[in-house]
Amino acid sequence: MPVADAVRRDRSATAETHSRFAEMSEFWAWLAERREASPYHIETVGLDRLDAWHREPNSADLVHRSRRFFAIRGLRVSTDHRKVTGWTQPIIDQPEVGILGILTHTFDGIPHYLMQAKMEPGNINGLQLSPTVQATYSNYTGVHRGAAVHYLEYFLDRGRSRVVYDALQSEQGAWFLGKRNRNMIVEASGDIPVHENFCWLTREQLVRLLREDNLLNMDSRSVLSGITGETHSTDNGPALHSTTQLLSWLTETRSRYRLDRQVIALSALDGWVSSPDRIRRDDGRFFEIIGVDVTATHREVSRWSQPMLAPCGRGLNAFLGRRIADRFHLLVQARTEAGTFDVVELGPTVSCIPDNYRALPPDRQPRFLDVALAAGPGQVLFDAVHSEEGGRLYHAENRYLIADVGEGFPLDVPDDYLWITPAQLAGLARYGNVVDVAARSLLTCLAL
Repeated sequence: MPVADAVRRDRSATAETHSRFAEMSEFWAWLAERREASPYHIETVGLDRLDAWHREPNSADLVHRSRRFFAIRGLRVSTDHRKVTGWTQPIIDQPEVGILGILTHTFDGIPHYLMQAKMEPGNINGLQLSPTVQATYSNYTGVHRGAAVHYLEYFLDRGRSRVVYDALQSEQGAWFLGKRNRNMIVEASGDIPVHENFCWLTREQLVRLLREDNLLNMDSRSVLSGITGETHSTDNGPALHSTTQLLSWLTETRSRYRLDRQVIALSALDGWVSSPDRIRRDDGRFFEIIGVDVTATHREVSRWSQPMLAPCGRGLNAFLGRRIADRFHLLVQARTEAGTFDVVELGPTVSCIPDNYRALPPDRQPRFLDVALAAGPGQVLFDAVHSEEGGRLYHAENRYLIADVGEGFPLDVPDDYLWITPAQLAGLARYGNVVDVAARSLLTCLAL
């Protein structure tokens, strides 16, 4: 073997060894070192001070000078599937389809997943574990004129890998207008170089890390939901509803309700106040649009500015569950949001920011919110705080809760709710625009 090839192989073996962890203490040491080596600075600034962004003269929409990436626009919504049937709001308009992809490889008979320690400007704690590739179309086609995206070739060139999971999946319909990203898991063989800020983790290690607050980012949780169906349940009882019945219920619900949307000028919103610094509701609820200046290492671009959506409070995404005929079921909800791609998607039993409803009477609060908040330690199956999409959302975090409310909880539920097994939900999550991003995150937390 030529000396140069031997040296390269030795370096590859060393990088491979250092990027896999026999003990979790090794991972925590690696992450601490990566945080030390990845300084960043985020400063909130006025919207009118954002570099390369401007407000359109006639509409006041916030757009990038390249006319790419994304824009903040106004939206008028009308629906018969919400307690409030009409409203206007700012919305993130990002029509590009990005790639969220995790590379998998088997070492010593054990599948490993290549994760990236990545800073996003909206992350509440800087670096979090993201997919191998997390890039918008503008990013990976070089609109930002930055560095190339590592490992992108494994997801674009079918000859380089075997597809394990591939689906167009939605993101938060309350904040994004029909946004979808391609969620992928691909398996590669041969030597795979491990770049800085990347590491291999086993499924067991990922399961342990899911119980840590604000560590596995939203994109990682979404993508990993694509392999939750591989987990075999020990439940032996039948499901309450067949898959055909589930799909029929979803189709009927989508047919029964309407969701009408009209993109309008950001300056034409009702009940919103726009200033040079930010855009917010006049009652201070739900969210606001702010600006940030970013300086960061280990990014395709080291400095940039952008608007971000900042929620007003921590949210709650909760599945209530119970055993039915000796099999555990989850209570899903058919949810309609302003930006939902196809009228409704399957969401958690409860999905809201509780602070937005504390002053309202019980009949105007989200259904089952009181049950979720009252879940005791003996009922809780999973409970952690996780961040949402840090590239567009600023300090957006939700409590992710799964509670077994027991067989005393009513089997009969309102028409917009249905009992479904985790295995059935995992099967539906492999298809796009069926299971929303909050439910996919909870599914990963429960069944990875």
